[in-house]
Amino acid sequence: MSAAPQKAKAGAEKIEVTVSAVVPLNPLVTRFEFTRRDGQPFPPFSAGAHTVVEMRDGERTRLNPYSLMSDPGDNSIYAISVRRDDQGRGGSLFLHNKVKVGDPMTITFPVNLFPLDLRGRKHVFLAGGIGITPFLAMIAHLERMGGAWELHYSCRSRELGTYVDELTYKHPNKVHVYFDDQDQAIGLEDLLDGQPLGTHVYVCGPKGMIDWVHATAAAHGWPDENVHSEEFLAPQPGKPFEVRLCKSDITIQVGEHESLLEAMERCGVDAPFLCRGGACGQCETDVVDSDGDFVHRDHWLDDDEHASGKKIMPCVSRFVGKTLVLDR
Repeated sequence: MSAAPQKAKAGAEKIEVTVSAVVPLNPLVTRFEFTRRDGQPFPPFSAGAHTVVEMRDGERTRLNPYSLMSDPGDNSIYAISVRRDDQGRGGSLFLHNKVKVGDPMTITFPVNLFPLDLRGRKHVFLAGGIGITPFLAMIAHLERMGGAWELHYSCRSRELGTYVDELTYKHPNKVHVYFDDQDQAIGLEDLLDGQPLGTHVYVCGPKGMIDWVHATAAAHGWPDENVHSEEFLAPQPGKPFEVRLCKSDITIQVGEHESLLEAMERCGVDAPFLCRGGACGQCETDVVDSDGDFVHRDHWLDDDEHASGKKIMPCVSRFVGKTLVLDR
């Protein structure tokens, strides 16, 4: 019998894994492959899903979401591809510098906030940089199902074009690549105007690219429900602040380089999460009292909720002021 899945403090089920492969793909991106330590197959996942990787970095535990880019039809491995960010908060550097084949690690069960809409007659993928990763799983799924798709992939240079050679070799008529250093760019307006009725567009990449695609599609009459995007926001540093958690009956300090969610976890407070990037809504928390300004950075709350001062997403948002009391 397989071992019962563990529960994370936040309620997400954990899987104990071993690093089975570490494959440098270019100067910035490395692929990490995992197998289960209990020898069982992985849970099935749908294309577009992510997992949260737990990294024990000294006394600090880092929890970062990464898209699963392996084939959803192969439950023997999970794979992620990670871009090294020398200016980031340390998760990608930990993976690149400290993780090696044979290491035990812990990941969460897959969660999908960026699924294929299989009602679509055609699927157009727009990727920027490391945003290519979820589309690898989507392409594998659609190829197996005989679905119609095309990929438009913007990279800084050929050297940094992660999976470009593999994709163009396997799918020469469906994959279109654009290199910034050659002044090549996606002709988005013509691309959108040339699609058949019932097409769905998916974008994953830098915030500017995501905003550009949504704005251009809206201007050309595309329904909102036919345009899909994914962006995991990394918590940004800020001035330290103090928070009173009334249910837990404690007051905690949030440091300059940690999120409110991380500070709660450090103090033993059970706070739910699925993405840790401001997109899933699981960590949404009610504000009991406040005297100051919120720094909202999430994708979940709408403008009215941001302005109300009654809710906060602890995974990415911060506070500047004298008093903050949360219902947590």
